[in-house]
Amino acid sequence: MLAIVIVSWNVREHLRACLHSLQQYPATRHAQCIVVVDNASTDGTPEMLRRDFPDVHILANSTNRGFTGGNNDGLRHLEQGEFAAEAQPADARFVLLLNPDAEVTPGALDELLAYAQAHPAVGVVGPQLRYPDGAVQSSRRRFPTLLTAIFESTWLQPIAPRAVLDHYYVRDCRDDETCEVDWVVGAAMLVRWEAYLQVGGLDERTFFMYSEELDWCKRIKDAGWKVAYHPRAVIVHHEGRSSGQVVARRMIHFNTSKVRYFAKYHGHAQAAALRLALLGMFAWQWALEGTKWLVGHRRHLRAERMQAYAQVLRSGLR
Repeated sequence: MLAIVIVSWNVREHLRACLHSLQQYPATRHAQCIVVVDNASTDGTPEMLRRDFPDVHILANSTNRGFTGGNNDGLRHLEQGEFAAEAQPADARFVLLLNPDAEVTPGALDELLAYAQAHPAVGVVGPQLRYPDGAVQSSRRRFPTLLTAIFESTWLQPIAPRAVLDHYYVRDCRDDETCEVDWVVGAAMLVRWEAYLQVGGLDERTFFMYSEELDWCKRIKDAGWKVAYHPRAVIVHHEGRSSGQVVARRMIHFNTSKVRYFAKYHGHAQAAALRLALLGMFAWQWALEGTKWLVGHRRHLRAERMQAYAQVLRSGLR
């Protein structure tokens, strides 16, 4: 049995396309429950859902609970409802966390379920993600080291030692090769219900968004399960449609979550070192944009960037 949880915030049309793609799935083969958790959208998302997708379970939050809290709301709804009461054992039930800006290609869910059912030691399996133009989107990872965290998704990434990021991005595994990994990107991840019951939901006390799937996969692996990347299942991901609406907050959440992950698993010394490195990069970028503003180069853009970087610096990434 399969249940799907989608957390949405002000991406009504992408969510509509996501749900339409799910309607192509042969629901006659698996009882399918779709839960959409709306994080206080102001774009008419709940009304669209009630009108166009009456079979979808809607949880309308009065505040934005983030990716982590929203998914936990959906998981708790499943745990308290008919999904948890079904006759199938827990290891025969699966929940798919799916981003609203993702679209499922025909056969993708069959592939994910077939792989998970054939590999009972696997607690999480992720598909191959692709951009709308068909290019492969990196979605498989190994656990980060401090060196990885300093280079990955920062302004230093272009000069990172190749071996550091090759290991992190699992580049020794081809894009079309199924392989065991440490974690998969949370835009689409199939989780065995038994693994969820064993370790619990996402850590919403530590992470609002970003790094929550990294933390969840680590806890699941620490509990004895495997995590796999299965590229025969393909899902199109538009990427960042919700977080892209609030650029400064996205940078704060992304980097704060990175620091909090290191505090949780590697101690306060490494977390402090990472925080200082990241804040130093933001300070340098703020100064660079300020210099460009002073010489009159695209001042409006420079002012916007300086304001965003200043918000990050004021946050202290705590």
